[in-house]
Amino acid sequence: MALCGVKRVRFLGPNVYQEAPDGGWGWMVAIAFFVVEVFTYGTIKSFGIFLQDLMEEFGETNTRVSWIVSICVFVMTFNGPLSSVMTSRCGFQPVVMLGGLLIATGTIATSFTSSINQMYITYGLVAGLGYCLTFLPTVTILSQYFTRRRSLVTAVASTGESLSMFALAPAFSALRDRIGWRHTMAVIGALQSTIIICGALLRPIIIKPKATRETEDAGSSPKELEALGSPVNVEDINPQDSTTSNAQNTSDSTDNKLSQTSVNTGESGVQSIKETYDSNTEEKTLLQKGENKSVENGKAKTGEFESGEKQCRDAEKQIVQAEEIKSGEEQTSTKNSKLIDFSILRECSFILYSMFGLFATLGFFAPPLYIIELSVSRGVERSHAAYMLSTMAVAEILGRFSIGWILSRERFRNRKLMVLLVCVISMTVDLLGFTLVTEFYGLAVCCAFFGFFMGTIACTHIPMLAEDDVVGIERMSSAAGVYVFIQSFSGLAGPPLGGLLVDLTQNYGAAFYSCAAGLGVSAVFLGLVPSLRKDISVEGRTQNALKKYMNARKNKAQ
Repeated sequence: MALCGVKRVRFLGPNVYQEAPDGGWGWMVAIAFFVVEVFTYGTIKSFGIFLQDLMEEFGETNTRVSWIVSICVFVMTFNGPLSSVMTSRCGFQPVVMLGGLLIATGTIATSFTSSINQMYITYGLVAGLGYCLTFLPTVTILSQYFTRRRSLVTAVASTGESLSMFALAPAFSALRDRIGWRHTMAVIGALQSTIIICGALLRPIIIKPKATRETEDAGSSPKELEALGSPVNVEDINPQDSTTSNAQNTSDSTDNKLSQTSVNTGESGVQSIKETYDSNTEEKTLLQKGENKSVENGKAKTGEFESGEKQCRDAEKQIVQAEEIKSGEEQTSTKNSKLIDFSILRECSFILYSMFGLFATLGFFAPPLYIIELSVSRGVERSHAAYMLSTMAVAEILGRFSIGWILSRERFRNRKLMVLLVCVISMTVDLLGFTLVTEFYGLAVCCAFFGFFMGTIACTHIPMLAEDDVVGIERMSSAAGVYVFIQSFSGLAGPPLGGLLVDLTQNYGAAFYSCAAGLGVSAVFLGLVPSLRKDISVEGRTQNALKKYMNARKNKAQ
C-alpha cells in the first residue's frame, strides 16, 4: 500500500508463522515495548520535576505550566485513530520510527524555548503527536505476537512506565540540579531517540495457516505437487504430447515382445524370428492382442491425463476465486483504512467497552495529582506526604506483575473480563476509602491498594481489546485507535473536574468522590460486555461463512 504515493517501507522483513509464536521474535518486540514505555508514559509522568523551575524562570502559575502536560496527553490520546490509519497504510516500523523522531525533536526543542506558549507547541503538540504514533502501534503488534502469554508479557513489558517513575525521575532530578533544566531536557530528548531503533525492531507478523500454504502450493510447480502428494497434474501437460508418448510406449512394448519372442524361440531350437512368425499364426494373434492391449493402455493413460488436466483447471479456478476474494478483502481494508474505521462502532461489545474506558479514565489521573494536598489537609507533613507517590509507584509495579501472572493461568484465561471487573470494583472501594481515613498509615495503605489496582487495569485495558469477548485480534489495530480517541476526553476533563469540585467544596476528598463515581459507572458497562459479544455482527457472520465455504471447496479439490 502507499500513503501519499510512498510505498510501505520495511526495515526488517515480516515473520511468517502458522500461528502466533508466543515467543521467538516476539521477545524483541516486548523489549522494544518496554523501552517505549520508559520514554513515553514514564517521561510524561516525570515531567513534574521541572514544574518549579519553569514557574520561576518564566514567572507563570502552576495552572499554566500544568497545561503543558495536559495538552501533551490530550494530543497523544485524541490522535489515536490517526495512529491506527497510518499503521494500517504504512506499517508498524515507519510509524513508530517517525514517532520517535517527533518525540526527540519536540523534547530537545523544548530546551530552547523562551515562553510557556512555545512549550505548548514543542512539547504539547510535537512530542504529544510522537507519543501517539509510538505507543499504540507497539502495544498492538506485541499483542499479535502472543496469545497464551499475552497478558503476562504485556504486564511485564509495561512496567517500564513505573520503573521510569521510580528510578529515572530521581536521576533526572539530580542531573537537573547539576546542569540545569534545559540541558537535562536535551539529554532526555537524546535518550528518547532510542525509540527509533525500537521501531525498526517491530517486524510485521503474518499468520498463514498450513492449509492456506497447501492451497497456494497446489498450483506452483510439479515438484511441489509431488511433495504434497497431490493427484492433480499441472496444466502444462499437453494431451497431444501424452498421446504421442503413449504411441511410442506402445511401439516399444511391441518391440520388447518381439525380442522376448525371439529369445524364447531361440531357446526352443527355432532358427529365426521370421520363420517362427510365418509358421505360427497363433503368435501373430498374440502379438496383435498385445498391440491392441498396449494401445488401450495408452488411451487409458491419455484419459487419466485429461482427467488430471480437468482437476487442475478446477483447482486453478478455486485458486483464482480465492485470490479474487482475498483481493476484494484487501481493497475493502484499504478503503476502510483511508479514514477512521467507523464500522467498529457497530459492535455493541466495543461500544460498551469504550464507555468503560471513558468513565474509568476519570479515576486514573486525579488521585496522583491531589494525593499530596489531601494528605497535607489531613494533618500529614508535606515531606512525608511525598512518600505517597512512591508507594503508588512500587505498588503499581507489583500490580502489573500480579495481573500478568493471574491472567496467564488456565483457570482465568477465558475469564479475563471478569478479573478486570473485580479489579475495577476493588479500586472503586479503595477510592472511597481515601475520603474516610485521616492518618498517615491509613492513607499509605489506600495508596498501596490504589497503585496495585491501577497497575492491573493500566496494563490490561488496551490489550484486552484483542480478546474475542471484545473485538478480537484481527480488528484490534483500528479498535485501539478509536478506543483511545474516546478516552482522550476523560483524560482532558478528569483533573479539571476534580479541581472544580475541590474549589466548590473546599475539600480535596471531593476529587476522590468523582473518581469513585466514574469507576463505579465504568464497572457497570464492563459487566455488560461479555453478554453482548455473543451477538456476532452481520459482517462477522459473513466472513465466517466465507471461510467455511473456501475450506469446503479446498477439501473437495484435494
